[in-house]
Amino acid sequence: MSQDAAGWPRLPDLDDAFADKSASALPIWMVGEDQDTEAVLRDAPVNADWLKSVGFKGKARQDALVSGPDGSLAGAVLGTGDGKAGAPCGPSELLAGLLPRKLPVGTYRLASSTTDSELAAIAWGLGAYRFRRYRQGNQAGKPQQNTRLVVPDGVDEKRIRAIVEGVWLGRDLINTPASDMGPDELEAASRLLAKRHGAQIDVTTGDDLLKNNLPMIHAVGRASNRAPRLIDLTWQPAAATGKLKTVTLVGKGICFDTGGLDLKPAAGMILMKKDMGGSASALALAHMIMSLGLNVRLRVLIPAAENSVAGNAFRPSDILQSRLGKSVEVGNTDAEGRLVLADALALADEEEPDLMISLATLTGAARVALGPDLPAFFSNDDAFADAVGRHGLAVGDPVWRMPFWSGYEETLKSDVADMNNISNSPFAGAITAALFLKRFVSKAHSYAHIDMYGWRPSARPLGPKGGEPHAARALLSALSEEDLS
Repeated sequence: MSQDAAGWPRLPDLDDAFADKSASALPIWMVGEDQDTEAVLRDAPVNADWLKSVGFKGKARQDALVSGPDGSLAGAVLGTGDGKAGAPCGPSELLAGLLPRKLPVGTYRLASSTTDSELAAIAWGLGAYRFRRYRQGNQAGKPQQNTRLVVPDGVDEKRIRAIVEGVWLGRDLINTPASDMGPDELEAASRLLAKRHGAQIDVTTGDDLLKNNLPMIHAVGRASNRAPRLIDLTWQPAAATGKLKTVTLVGKGICFDTGGLDLKPAAGMILMKKDMGGSASALALAHMIMSLGLNVRLRVLIPAAENSVAGNAFRPSDILQSRLGKSVEVGNTDAEGRLVLADALALADEEEPDLMISLATLTGAARVALGPDLPAFFSNDDAFADAVGRHGLAVGDPVWRMPFWSGYEETLKSDVADMNNISNSPFAGAITAALFLKRFVSKAHSYAHIDMYGWRPSARPLGPKGGEPHAARALLSALSEEDLS
């Protein structure tokens, strides 16, 4: 998310990635290892012998520039291997995301037929992302020299742009340091999105959280000089008729997490600007849904706060009252995300949504189990879980299902309150955190929870090192294809 002259956030500009269809463009040929490269390039005015000399054989991720008879740049080739070499998973069209940072500045087009040109264009857009806000000479409003793609004919350009914009938005939010992305700025970004799509937005801030029975959000954020809040966005298509299914997204918006009085060590705090990654994923997905006009009633709830240290910070062994009426003993102040989510989930559950999804950078245990690329996914709806898993693999945005294992419920017992916010066992931390959240959901017809990392530790085909709104694309694909009528 870049800034205008007044420092106000704005949506990403995809002119950095895509060019107008009228633009003159160099061809890109995507070639599999089972294809004859000379045959693919037979009708092209290129020096195919050059590819032989550099050993191009269509292996996955292999790329090369090709020249014309006069020695000028005539295009590029990308190896797609066996067609199933996408990273971290999925079809080889996802490897197109490698090209924006490898090709010379210019405008390009896909010249060879692929199984999924739309997915290749999305991959290109995701790979073209750069976070430039703080680099001298790269401020918003200054022209950039970029490598752009002409969106292929016959694909849904609106969908491509909605998805890429949503991911860029989520990445910008996560990548922005907490000094410039606190609860105020997260609210501003949400308001901007609401204005863009004609959505309704209401925000409950500071002590009004207590008046509106959201006590755990208040407790977690009260020690910061930036007031905690609950952001509540609602939308439905303008042309909607009849009763729509309600899809509610609840995104963890901890804009920085010191760990509270159970203070994190320096190594554990360095990436905590990304602890609002769940809210970034929720807003990214919301942008996609609203841009494409999906036939749902959408609600997005973001409990936004900083978990700071001060004299009025909540303490280990404090007992908090929740919106649901159940008391929670604080076993650890560094397990604050589940506290703010619990109040937001309880509020959302009151209107009995058809589908409720919580998204959060919640536990280190999920990362130990599944690593940074694979969010842990919990659901009480087998059909929805199967759909998200299947679609995630297809679009290169995977999740891995884990169980709401009721046998671990007893580990959340407290001697003095209705429950503890942490388990009394060193095992199954991701599952016990998910079980804690599930206690605040009883009326939603379907509930799913995603425990993500929100960060890419190193550059990959679908983007550079940095923030990543995990699962947003997988969820959009599932919601677009599944029966929501």
